[in-house]
Amino acid sequence: MGSSSKRFIFFLFCLLPFVAVAQNNYQQAETFFKEEKFSKAKPIFENHLKQYPKDKKTLEYLGDIAAYSSNWDTAISYYSRLVNFEETNANYHFKYGGAMGMKAMSISRIRAVAYIGDIKDALEQAAKLDSKHIEARWALIEFYIQLPGILGGSESKALDYAKELGTISKVDGYLANGYIAEYSDRPKDAERYYIKAIEVGGSPHTYEKLSSLYEKNNQPKEALETTSKSLKIHKRNQLNYQIGKISAQYNLEPQYGIECLSVYLANYTIKDGVPKDWAYFRLAQIYKNLGKKEIALTWINKALLDRPNFNEALQEKSLILAL
Repeated sequence: MGSSSKRFIFFLFCLLPFVAVAQNNYQQAETFFKEEKFSKAKPIFENHLKQYPKDKKTLEYLGDIAAYSSNWDTAISYYSRLVNFEETNANYHFKYGGAMGMKAMSISRIRAVAYIGDIKDALEQAAKLDSKHIEARWALIEFYIQLPGILGGSESKALDYAKELGTISKVDGYLANGYIAEYSDRPKDAERYYIKAIEVGGSPHTYEKLSSLYEKNNQPKEALETTSKSLKIHKRNQLNYQIGKISAQYNLEPQYGIECLSVYLANYTIKDGVPKDWAYFRLAQIYKNLGKKEIALTWINKALLDRPNFNEALQEKSLILAL
């Protein structure tokens, strides 16, 4: 073996530890990303991208991190590069169109008009490239149903994409038709579609959509019944809070509301989404509705102890004190 070959092999052995460290760092960044520790993942991905500026996986990670932080200009920049690198990737087009859509929603309507054509093209391209891309079709339904007709909005086009969704997923099809009907102020049609979604899928989300519809249309009893059915099936702690909220807001079945809120607090974890101070607030409302001033004050003070600048609780306390 020549001396030059030996030097090359020696160089490789020296290089291997650095390669291993780089790989481990990248894997650590991916772990951070999965754990939603984006501030830790971001600098590692950025350093990697400096070395490999066309690494699509890293570009997507950084685009997703920017989108999570509502930094839409940065997200658009990363996703546009992905689209240019791989024009046939439906998901890249979807993320690019989605980021532009969110950007358009964050600025004035006049400025947002400039984005409409690009949003439409990106989302429609995603749907065209992937005949089973559910998220792209949902985004197009949102796009066409919310956009004024003068700017290209169209309920009939939204319904076309809802029909396509129905061929991919019956539940999504019913939910999409329900959403369109609800947005277009046809609550009976929306109710019918949401009930079908429950019959076919029965996920917590399907029950939530129906319950929310009932609340919006001043049908709290039906909302309470729907949420109660979901709780019996899915056993999700957050539903205990929702029942307590409906009970408090509409002065319905107060003892049931108190029981559910007590269960919510006893089993609370951060994953339940609604902070404990809101549960204290709802208990205060229920006891206020019952005319039990002292107990109501105890719970509202507990809410304010957790969060002194809780405006809704401060307003509620003044109502309780006026009893």
